[in-house]
Amino acid sequence: MAGRLEGKKALITAAAQGIGRASAEAFVREGAEVIATDINMDALGALKDQPGVTLRKLDVLDGDAVKEAAGQIGAVDALFNCAGFVHHGTLLDTTDEDWDFSFNLNVKAMFRMCRAFLPAMLENGGGSIINMSSVSSSLKGIPTRCVYGASKAAVLGLTKSISADYLKQGIRCNAVCPGTVQSPSLDGRINAFDDPVQARKDFIARQPLGRLGTAEEIAAMVLYLASDESAYTTGQFFVVDGGILN
Repeated sequence: MAGRLEGKKALITAAAQGIGRASAEAFVREGAEVIATDINMDALGALKDQPGVTLRKLDVLDGDAVKEAAGQIGAVDALFNCAGFVHHGTLLDTTDEDWDFSFNLNVKAMFRMCRAFLPAMLENGGGSIINMSSVSSSLKGIPTRCVYGASKAAVLGLTKSISADYLKQGIRCNAVCPGTVQSPSLDGRINAFDDPVQARKDFIARQPLGRLGTAEEIAAMVLYLASDESAYTTGQFFVVDGGILN
């Protein structure tokens, strides 16, 4: 089926690489007008030749910048909050600064984005908000993911709340919960280990399917949630995890 997002406008955060970029490319293929945002404009430039894509620098940690972007862009039909950070460590490895940064980027920034863009979506008659969570959340405890799992569990609560408050006004809000996905972010975390080769093997070993997910596989779920195919779906968590929860 082609043209699944024909006539729709979508905004994606952290669109320069990984799942965000794969989602931007998928949205464009299906006919959407896409505002692709990131703080890394050099990497974001890889999308500049995509038809229907507008590139915009946006630091989601900057509340004023988020408000300004919402005022200039206006209503979008789909908002994909993809920006996030994976902290590595147990509770005893986590400092107050680690906790605050993770919650600011993984939760508070998402809250700000939703709060800024929701009024225009409501005036426009509705829309779809897709939040990036993780299988490492309230769904399952993953070793050395203390603050990450806690922040991603908060995303699920935020998602449920938005859905409950605005579903009768045409707003759908859902979350995607990936397992381990091959991405530049993952490469960076793996390369930080003393033995990156073994670290990659360990990441793969915890995936029951025996491989890492791809950004395109997660983007396929994001595309579904942005499209009218999911019009009867809200307040749900969509797990794409290679069988971790089995």
